[in-house]
Amino acid sequence: MADIAALEAELNKLILEGKGSEAFEKFYAEDVVMQEPTDPPRVGKATNRKAEQDFYGSIEEFFGAKLLSSAVGDGVTLSEWQYDFKLKGKPRAKLEEVSRRQWKDGKVVHERFYYHRG
Repeated sequence: MADIAALEAELNKLILEGKGSEAFEKFYAEDVVMQEPTDPPRVGKATNRKAEQDFYGSIEEFFGAKLLSSAVGDGVTLSEWQYDFKLKGKPRAKLEEVSRRQWKDGKVVHERFYYHRG
């Protein structure tokens, strides 16, 4: 578990530094599956890279992120986040989210996000 804890800590550090794209390229497997709360899973790094780029491109202003807690289990990590941002043409939003990551061979192979869409 120590290796996954170190990987999770490094990934989260990059996110907090505003280097989410760098973290994605470094830590996510080519066949990664990612899923928003009620959306169907997105399969593959290229598909998920595009989704991430589309989301980050829709942000007009980013006010910050805060890591509230993190936990490590057997091949699985959980991170609880607070985000504060403004999407283009929308009011400022604060989002609380839990990210559940499944790891294999030092890479994230599955990530699911849990949050409420208001």
